[in-house]
Amino acid sequence: MAARTAPHAHDLSAFSTFASLKVPRTTRTLGRMIAVTIPLLLILLFAVKWVQTAPGRGDVIALNPEDRVQQVTALVPGRVERWFVVDGQQVKKGDPIARIIDNDPDLLIRLAAEREQVLAQITAAEQAMATARLDVNRSSQLYSEGLAARRDYEATQIKVAELNAKLAEARAKLSKVDIALGRQSAQLVRAPHDGRIQSLNTAAGATLVSAGDWLATLVPEKRTRVVELLVDGRDAALVRKGQAVRLNFEGWPAIQFSGWPSVAQGMFDGRVLTIDPSAQPNGLFRVLVEPMPGKPEWPDDNYVRLGSKVRGWIQMETVTIAYELWRQLNDFPLEFPTPVNAGPRKGNGLKALSDKDAAKGKSEGKAGYDSYGKDEDEDAK
Repeated sequence: MAARTAPHAHDLSAFSTFASLKVPRTTRTLGRMIAVTIPLLLILLFAVKWVQTAPGRGDVIALNPEDRVQQVTALVPGRVERWFVVDGQQVKKGDPIARIIDNDPDLLIRLAAEREQVLAQITAAEQAMATARLDVNRSSQLYSEGLAARRDYEATQIKVAELNAKLAEARAKLSKVDIALGRQSAQLVRAPHDGRIQSLNTAAGATLVSAGDWLATLVPEKRTRVVELLVDGRDAALVRKGQAVRLNFEGWPAIQFSGWPSVAQGMFDGRVLTIDPSAQPNGLFRVLVEPMPGKPEWPDDNYVRLGSKVRGWIQMETVTIAYELWRQLNDFPLEFPTPVNAGPRKGNGLKALSDKDAAKGKSEGKAGYDSYGKDEDEDAK
């Protein structure tokens, strides 16, 4: 009896078409690439670290309010008689900018004449007051000797009071005149700080101006620059003072990798100076960033001027790339910072009590309960 062939043994030579088929080289190459890429991708996702950042946009501003762009205004009403500066001119503190004259060109002369008249009234009132006081003294002496009536004595006292009121009124007029003269002496508008004239309101030279109207824009020099970033409210809750910030200034070429700060090029370092406690009208929170000590200085004023636009990335916690992708896909907030000198989190994040603290708490609780019981017994007795 012929031996039976094993059921798993097959002779493929009978299938010539199947034997002629081969796996394409492209498919084999693609399969090898997939077999190598998937493990590398997993290693990249779970082994490579990524620095989370809170992005924001803002401007370059001056930290000191006196160093910011200022509007030089008119101190008195009138019209501009003369400009002492032009656009772009450097000025020192106290240099004249413009002269304002009143609509009445003879106003200062009139005020000076009025002041002389008031001074004459005060002098006359003081002399009359001195004479009236002498009359009071004489009437008082005569009245005490019985040589003058009480009515005459009281009349001299009333006259002294009237002259005193007139003297006070004259002195009040003098104060008003001096105030008017003092205001008119402010017709010469001067520069409040060293700086550069950015623009002039040339229309003010042909029209009337009121007190407080804008005359010129002054940009102070030697200012301390900071960056004003506006960040989302969800990220602002995690921002702390002193955190590192990476900055990209407008017009300065840079290559940014927010998760790998060491790879970025053309970026500058800063640190969080302060965070506003309330949001801006647009719902964003303002964060002030100052230069980081010990790091390269920011570009000078020729490249980064006041008002220049800035993009910033506040550096937060370091996580894996897989976690960061999962967080962004689920639109979760940034990782909460780990408190300094904090132990491992347990349960709801509260630190577990040690056996010694627990025993101490039990003893204090028992002592309190015993004292409460004694008080109840004493009250009952």
